[in-house]
Amino acid sequence: MRSPFDSGNILKEFSEPKRRRRYTLAAILFLTALIFGIRFYHEFESVQSTPIHAWVLDQSADCAVVLTGGSGRVKEGMDLLARRSIRKLIISGVNPQAEWREIFPNWPFYQDVQESDIVLERRSRTTFGNAQQTLAVAEALGCRDLLVITSQIHLPRAIRTFRAEFEGRMHVEGRAVQSGPVDSGSFEVAVEVLKSFFYGLWAY
Repeated sequence: MRSPFDSGNILKEFSEPKRRRRYTLAAILFLTALIFGIRFYHEFESVQSTPIHAWVLDQSADCAVVLTGGSGRVKEGMDLLARRSIRKLIISGVNPQAEWREIFPNWPFYQDVQESDIVLERRSRTTFGNAQQTLAVAEALGCRDLLVITSQIHLPRAIRTFRAEFEGRMHVEGRAVQSGPVDSGSFEVAVEVLKSFFYGLWAY
């Protein structure tokens, strides 16, 4: 008859809880990865399927904000201002040293637009900063509602950030413009999805 204090029994008793902990940890990691994968897929599809409003949709608002960082955005804002679809145009995230005519060389072709209707916001460096600084400017301008102009893949994160910051103060809509190739690469979309996850932890 083997003693209950046999070394084999003792090792077995110690190894069972350790094995159960490993299985539990593996299950938790698997479920976490599964949930992350499902959320990543749905967010990826959402970002990739964002329509380009500038080509097909007539929109108007009291004010609009262009988020700098891609070609075509400032021109879209200027076109809306020239058509009187908006009253004031805010350009957010401008380089502190940049002059207006450097930012928009086509300015001489917009003779019907008053430069006083364009506000350059130079302090923000992130999408969250864009929302914070734009809120202060929009309230100072007496804007009733706001149109956010940015790229196709950036718009979902931008519109969530702005709506969270402007909640209860001003209605916010988005307008996507095309920046770069018609079909955004999977890598660019994936990077934007990861940024959206990060912003979702604290910005909206």
